[in-house]
Amino acid sequence: MPTRNAAARWEGGGLKAGKGTFSGDSGLAGAYSFASRFEDGKGSNPEELLAAADAACYSMALSAALEKNATPPKWVETKAACTIERVGDGPKITTMKLAVRASVPGIDNATFQKLAEETKTACPVSGAIKGNVAISLMAALEG
Repeated sequence: MPTRNAAARWEGGGLKAGKGTFSGDSGLAGAYSFASRFEDGKGSNPEELLAAADAACYSMALSAALEKNATPPKWVETKAACTIERVGDGPKITTMKLAVRASVPGIDNATFQKLAEETKTACPVSGAIKGNVAISLMAALEG
């Protein structure tokens, strides 16, 4: 299995005055700051990146589970919301809320819900945060 690479650089002072950039080998890149992470400032932040990683990973993992069930999906769409809050003396990522919608011919809702729930911690990204971040799931089967 491959190793994926990314880098980040923080410049210009301390936490509130500084600014950062990140990039990945695939060309993924962006800027972040105190304001984009802890306030409503423009730019990206680590929580957005973690949410994107979990949404992408979960969509792939659920697709694989549905295919293994002999009910491959037409499509799977996952939205993820990653929350950071002050806990004790500092910030902590506390929740990851996944909302998945999928079109899956030939499956009943009970089976879909079971597979969606099983996949919640089976995907590698969710597995990496399991036990440290509360992961919730809302799953909807569409026609």
